[in-house]
Amino acid sequence: MSLTKRIVGLVVLALTPALAVQGYNEYALRTARAEAVRNEAMRAARNVAADLGQFGRGARQVLGILAGLSEIRTKDARACTAYLATVVGQVPGSFFFGVADADGKIRCNTLGSPVGAYTVADRSYFQDAMRSGGFAIGQVVSGRVTGRPTIQFAQAIPDDDGDGRPDGIVITSIDLSYLAARQANAGLPPDAALTVADPNGTILVRLPDHEAWAGKPLPPAYWKALTDHRGTVADLPGLRGNQRITAVAGGSPEDLETMTVAVGLSSASAFADIDAATRRGIVLIGLGAILAVVAALMAGRVFIRRPVRRLLAAASAWRAGELGTRTGISGPGEFGRLGEAFDAMAASLQRHEGELREEVARSRVLQERQTMMLHELNHRVRNTLTTVQSLARQTRRDDDRGERLEGRILSLSKTHDLLSRDDWGGASLRTVLENELAPFRDDQAHRFDLDGTDLDLPPRYVLALGMTVHELTTNAAKYGALSTDAGRVEVAWTVVVAESAARRLVLDWQESGGPPVREPGKRGFGTRLITGGISRELGGLVRLDFAIDGLRCSLDVPLDEPDRFTSFGGLADARPAGRA
Repeated sequence: MSLTKRIVGLVVLALTPALAVQGYNEYALRTARAEAVRNEAMRAARNVAADLGQFGRGARQVLGILAGLSEIRTKDARACTAYLATVVGQVPGSFFFGVADADGKIRCNTLGSPVGAYTVADRSYFQDAMRSGGFAIGQVVSGRVTGRPTIQFAQAIPDDDGDGRPDGIVITSIDLSYLAARQANAGLPPDAALTVADPNGTILVRLPDHEAWAGKPLPPAYWKALTDHRGTVADLPGLRGNQRITAVAGGSPEDLETMTVAVGLSSASAFADIDAATRRGIVLIGLGAILAVVAALMAGRVFIRRPVRRLLAAASAWRAGELGTRTGISGPGEFGRLGEAFDAMAASLQRHEGELREEVARSRVLQERQTMMLHELNHRVRNTLTTVQSLARQTRRDDDRGERLEGRILSLSKTHDLLSRDDWGGASLRTVLENELAPFRDDQAHRFDLDGTDLDLPPRYVLALGMTVHELTTNAAKYGALSTDAGRVEVAWTVVVAESAARRLVLDWQESGGPPVREPGKRGFGTRLITGGISRELGGLVRLDFAIDGLRCSLDVPLDEPDRFTSFGGLADARPAGRA
């Protein structure tokens, strides 16, 4: 074999490790990018599903309140229509409210339709709400009166005539264009395609081109692909046939689990910068190879066996992946410089390979940590904002001038401070009680008696019980035992263990020595906050006894229910404590 061929062969061997590292780098970069894009698509799909779930919970709360109002329950057409007309402009996304009786006939609505003008008995949401006696979500339909594609939410009206069936339903129609605009402003990734469909595969929201797709059925093949990949990420053809990395959010009881939410990201856009870098790398490697061959041919005019053998040996070691091997050739001559260049190249490749591995590992750890922190932050901020929004809305309806709203928000703030002391790991029941009673116990500790075995509570129990005790303390100071010098408050609690080993907290609030108690003519927001917070947030029971000698409030709360709103740990074991 001629010297020229041998030198050329040496150059090829020297470049082989570089090409291998370049190929590995290309593979690692594309793998990392693919994983990042898939995570981004799933994160976007889950964010949309969570936002729709929050919207559904808000609509459910509004319908629940309407179903309990006398103007709705009596089904008087004039009074009902007038009240609904005041509500429709106050609820974002809802353009229609109506009330139907137990036979499905419309009784009143915001359009002023005559009584019995049409029936909703054939609608799925009517049948589901009447069967369950609770909240139901319909399917995408065209409104019988408005003709607009919409989806209805319905809430059963509680039974008043004792026949065991709900007395009817309260309905609201949701503007699909509002939902689309809400998601368009929610910060979807660039070039993302969002599809939200009902259980029958009919489109609720489609971005982009919502108006062209809303109310239309998805193609059967595409709908089957979405349902088959629920909760996963897959490469699927989009509605227009272009390949996308598509994430389908899994159903969650906290979200609108009957809806299918899919977010697709363009594969071409996701890898555009990597493809450009690959082309530049190929060009640079090609130019480097050409320069190396020319230099080798010039150096090959003078044949030196030993340096060549040493170069071949070094090249063989590099090809085997031993980038720590060096030629050991140096000097001002051609082979000396070539040896030094090869050694420098091997050192650079070795250094870059180690840095790349460390960077990939470090990026993966940071990404996982950031994702976890964002999820926790979303949970806490969403729950806090929902609570404050509910307090403000209900207080405004009670015609309050702001004092009680300020007190409730201050109580919520104090409870948040209490949780923050232990990084939102929870707090003990006794600490919660003392935290709320502190303004009245500074110089009047003899008026309070706390008796029970202390136990640790997770954050949602601390928030719900803190707001409940705040309402009871405020009412006692304003109307009850704490409004007089001789009044007393006794709080006793115990943990009851059933045969199934399920634990329940039984807490009694007893007032005495105050003015005579009279049962109020109607339930105020404070009463609804107490009963609603314990029953809805904790699944417990509340009993209020307005005895003439003092109010008694009894709470019965399950302790072993799964925590739906936070990712923190459950209740800790009870520990004994003395009397206050």
